Amino acid sequence: MAINKVVRSFDEAVADIFDGAVILCGGFGDVGGNPGYLFKALAKLPVKNLTLVGNSPAIGRQTMEALARLMTVPDWYADGEPLLRSGQVKKLIVSVPQLPIVHVGELPLVKALQEGQHIEVELIPQGTMAERIRAAKAGIPAFYTPTGVGTAVAKGKEVRVFDGEGYLLEHAIKGDFSFIRGYKADRHGNLIYKGTGRSFNPTMAGASTVTIAEVDEVVELGELDPEVIVTPGIYVNRVVVRPQE
Repeated sequence: MAINKVVRSFDEAVADIFDGAVILCGGFGDVGGNPGYLFKALAKLPVKNLTLVGNSPAIGRQTMEALARLMTVPDWYADGEPLLRSGQVKKLIVSVPQLPIVHVGELPLVKALQEGQHIEVELIPQGTMAERIRAAKAGIPAFYTPTGVGTAVAKGKEVRVFDGEGYLLEHAIKGDFSFIRGYKADRHGNLIYKGTGRSFNPTMAGASTVTIAEVDEVVELGELDPEVIVTPGIYVNRVVVRPQE
């Protein structure tokens, strides 16, 4: 049978996400690299106790609109904010939990906490996050890094000295599902990105049991130049095409 990883809808793409799933979220707090339709589809499911992992996966639409002087925020934009509002998130593993450019009480995480939700927040330096996810993709269970030694990041972690310098032991972060945003794909799941979309999206691809790619367009096999493919199809399980805007 010919390989075809394209699924018919976003609802179908996320239908098997389960309670307690760990979701690796592509994007960098930007519009063009955010898998917004996948977040919208997930928010319709009655799943709970989710862990969202990403640079800034739930800063919210209002925060993005406050950045409108830097970018246009389209109607379709969404991130993990609805999941916070509905009490479906138990933990955030993030580098940027919020951007305090709107009133503090309007921030999605602050609202959720004020409403009595119990959400654990683990803060990770961006480079360390990228390497912990890359390690999961490479089958490396843990590694040492100098980043965070002597700070709050080091609390409860093993520190070893190499060549006179302290290093923290950091463990790989493997997801159950990765949500990523690509530009073009073929039916084998090979991906290219556009602009700032090439941020944490390639990092998340392949670091979960199931990687779902939200793309603008699916092209014929051979149309993507092999020299410019960033994420090979072996790292992608499902492809779903965004509505034409």
